Amino acid sequence: MRRTGFIAITFLAAGAAVLLTAGIASLRAQGPGGGRTAEAFFGALDTDKDGTLTRPELESGFNSWFTVWDKTHSGTLTQSQILAGISTLLPAPPAVKPGQANTFNPAGNSTPIAVPQAAVDAMMAALPTAPGSKPMHERRLLVMAHTGTGGFVHASIPLAAKAVEALGNQGGLWTTTVSYDAGDINTDNLKKYDAIFLDSTTACFLDNPDPAVTAARRAAFLNFVRGGKGVAGIHAATDSYHTDCLASEAAATSGSPGLNIAALVLASRLVTAADKDNDETVSQKEWAALADDWFQKLDTGNTGKVTRADFVAHFNSLLPPLEMRRLGLESKPVLQWPEFNTLIGGYFKFHWPDPQQIYVKIDDPNSPLTAMFHGKEFEIHDETYTFEQDSFSRRNVHVLTSIDYDKMSAEDKAKESHPRTDGDYALSYIRREGNGRVFYEGHGHSDRVYAMTPMLEHLRAGIQYALGDLKADDSPSVK
Repeated sequence: MRRTGFIAITFLAAGAAVLLTAGIASLRAQGPGGGRTAEAFFGALDTDKDGTLTRPELESGFNSWFTVWDKTHSGTLTQSQILAGISTLLPAPPAVKPGQANTFNPAGNSTPIAVPQAAVDAMMAALPTAPGSKPMHERRLLVMAHTGTGGFVHASIPLAAKAVEALGNQGGLWTTTVSYDAGDINTDNLKKYDAIFLDSTTACFLDNPDPAVTAARRAAFLNFVRGGKGVAGIHAATDSYHTDCLASEAAATSGSPGLNIAALVLASRLVTAADKDNDETVSQKEWAALADDWFQKLDTGNTGKVTRADFVAHFNSLLPPLEMRRLGLESKPVLQWPEFNTLIGGYFKFHWPDPQQIYVKIDDPNSPLTAMFHGKEFEIHDETYTFEQDSFSRRNVHVLTSIDYDKMSAEDKAKESHPRTDGDYALSYIRREGNGRVFYEGHGHSDRVYAMTPMLEHLRAGIQYALGDLKADDSPSVK
């Protein structure tokens, strides 16, 4: 799992809640751990261990699970009973080390992550040939690549940093300093810079166990921007400061209770798939029907057998998207630094899993920050964020691009619990914060985004706006 938005959870203790919310998105579709989950499921069902699965084997396996898991002999299974049963089938979650890519990180990343050379080469080959705006004077940019404790560490963080550095080097637009140390956000150090780039920071990235240190960093950050400097952020910069930072710190430092998140997500999806009468339980008839449905979907060649490879490859397609309500994640976030949430323009609620097809429309074709798109809608495949309804408004930001929501399929729309009632899904925007400037771009999860020349040009323009070298209409889209 990854980043359900670090929403407050009512049914788990604080420590388990932190682990759960930090992991949900990467297992929303059984993500990186999906292969291990499918392998474990297949191994439990393949009773004769011949590497194939027959319909009788699958149905017998489901039936025996039902009998064992129905400890109260009620004839139905609750989600908790299914979770307990699945937890005995699946491997324990792997240990996580600080700085590990693409995972929940209990300690916060403090060191760079290795980035594939092929991704760097693709980014360098995609660098724009058209020049950027001439800087008013020598510019310096600080890339903050540190993620907060309990935050999800994106594998694309170092690639984004390299892209920012390469863009600045072209034509001498700015010089770049990359930092994985939140302590670099202090009043004295920030005097050297014209803007800060928030590189998928996530969680409470400036916070420290000492409240005085936290307060000083937050004040330095706000004063920096409001005093006339700039901030540019990409992707998970909006996945920051909408969690209980104190609970996250406590859970991460105390070795919070173990939780097999893969099992929890799978149990939730199984209930969604099987519970046809919507009574929040699964009857033996519903459970048997699910087994039958699985085999029909898997045995596409009507051979009467399903190989291990086919089972693993198609496992995720057997189940519907995760319904967040089944995880008790409908509570309001705990905003411990609302000034930041206003500054960055909104906070994360949900994402479609990568690679989701998105049509990007140009909301302001006259802005120099969208000139590279030539007013034409384009297609992108990435992990695409949506914002909590109350956190984002066009009264607060000047929208540059957004999702063409009308072009999304009903099936894809249905993956999001409680979608925005206004259908307004902004992707990039700018705004004023005091005398300073803020730019944000929601895409940037996948390496492929940094190999798109127009997106690199868009990112460069946003940074130059934040630096003060590119003037643009930044009045709110809705007056």
